[in-house]
Amino acid sequence: MNDLKRSPVPHDHAAFVARARARPGFSRAYDELEFEYQVISELLSARTRAGLTQQAVAEKMGTTTSAVSRLESAGRHSPSISTLRRYAKAVGCKVQVRLVPAK
Repeated sequence: MNDLKRSPVPHDHAAFVARARARPGFSRAYDELEFEYQVISELLSARTRAGLTQQAVAEKMGTTTSAVSRLESAGRHSPSISTLRRYAKAVGCKVQVRLVPAK
């Protein structure tokens, strides 16, 4: 496994979204993908806390870096529970799913 030193690029997501919401159609499209973005945010936060690169997570999962990259991006398909469990294990976490009453 590579012992790469990484230096995350600072990103203020809330400020980015606030600016983007001024664009026509952005709010509706973003809101429709809110759940997917929340899942991706959880994945990225867990990997960052673990101090791992995508390559390191891929090695721990037994997959490719590009597969981890696709998992951490908003795509056309959702990951399986099995894939989420493998990712969570690779970053030292466990998956927890909850259903909460709708508002």
